[in-house]
This record gives sequence, C-alpha cells and structure tokens, in this order.
Amino acid sequence: MTRYHSKHDSRPGSDSRPDSDSQTANDSQPGLEFGERFSTLGSRTKPFAQHAPATGGGDTHELEFSTGTTIVGIRATDGVVMAADQRMSLGGRFTANKDVRKISAVHPTAAMAISGSVGPAQEVIRRLRAEASLYESRRGEPMSLPALARTAGALVRGLPVAPLLCGVDETGGHVYELDGGGSVVEDHYAAGGSGMQVAYGVLEGRLEDDPAPELETATDAAVAAVEAASERDTASGDGVTTATITADGVTVDQRRAS
Repeated sequence: MTRYHSKHDSRPGSDSRPDSDSQTANDSQPGLEFGERFSTLGSRTKPFAQHAPATGGGDTHELEFSTGTTIVGIRATDGVVMAADQRMSLGGRFTANKDVRKISAVHPTAAMAISGSVGPAQEVIRRLRAEASLYESRRGEPMSLPALARTAGALVRGLPVAPLLCGVDETGGHVYELDGGGSVVEDHYAAGGSGMQVAYGVLEGRLEDDPAPELETATDAAVAAVEAASERDTASGDGVTTATITADGVTVDQRRAS
C-alpha cells in the first residue's frame, strides 16, 4: 500500500493553461486507451477539434472516443472510496497492459479515476495537479473541492475522457462525474466506463439501504462492482486498484485478480 500526495507530484508555479500549438494530430487518432469505442461528443469549442474530421455542418466536429474500463467512486461516512480495473487495451481489441493504475492523486485530499484515451487522460491529471499546486503556492491554502471540480470540468471539456473526481473537505466526502461536454455532477456514488451498467447494478444492490456506508463497507462494494463488471465487460479486468481518501490524504492500493 502506498500513500500519494499531490505535493510530491505537482510542479509548483507551473503554468497549466492549454496551449493549442503544443497539441498534435495524434491526440485524435486510435491508440492506447482504457476500453472500447463507446460514444461520441459534438462541440464547437474543443481543444482537439482542429484534429477531428469535419462533419459537414458549420464548424461543429464530432470526436469518437473510448470510455472503456470500469471506475467507481463511493462517498462514505468518513471519506471516499474509489476503485478501478487495471486493463489497458489497444482499440479495445488487444490488451496492451495488465497492470495500469487508473487512480491518481491530484490534490492533498482528492484523486481522479480515468477512463478514455490514455494520452489525454494523463494530460488532464498533469494539468489539474499543476493548477492545484499553483493555487496553493499563490494563496497559501489548498484549492477547495468545488473549485477543483470546476477546474477539472474545464480541462476535460472536449477531450476523449470521462473521469471521476473524488475528495474530502471540511463538509465530508464528494464524488463528481465529469465528461467531455464539460459537465460536473455530484452524487453519493458513481460509476463510469464501458462496465458502468454492471457496476451500477452492484452498487445499487449493496448501497440502496445504506447510502452512507463505513469505509470498509464502501471498499467492499466498490471492489465487488469492478469485479462484476470485469466478468462481463471485455474492456475491464486484470485486478482492481482501490483508493481511500480521508482528511489525512490519499492512499492507493493495487491488488491482483483472485
């Protein structure tokens, strides 16, 4: 079990504003991804829109992207639990890596779980860490979770990723769903990726009578949801990564499939 803090991973003072000149056409091409092609987004303002083919109607572009994998976040009484599978595929057809950590700390008491294309997902995490670190270095205090969620929503907008952002502040735990349209939605628990339908079935069955579970109960439910999805979803599998987030920080643990 390893403890991660964003201060160790961030680069204080770095400028994380999007630089359109630094993007390449590779960002919109098929490549390593967390799952299979799952959905499309249309937007008139996409960071990578210049790399997507025109659809023939004005300047609107559609970007087909992957939201495979299975990720889960659950708000508990004294923190938040996250879980994700560990498989990375090439176009959803070939398993490229069986030991990928899809949950990363982005703030002293917050973490992000990612699904979608690997490159853009990693870039979102780097930029969000930089934004949080820059805010803290300038103001002398960590960015609030609502502000972090809004920042993450702005960074994700137009990208082929669909993450979960979870964290803890003085009011308790928070679970935010984000997508490439820029939306930020908070809920008691959430699932994402191509295995989300199976995961939601498990979560609803386990948490219907216990909307505010203890951390241990939430961990068991999150792991069960990812494992169940891995049984049915070909884009998910190869073990489970869990993260426990409390006021003391973020702890990430990787476990192999039984």
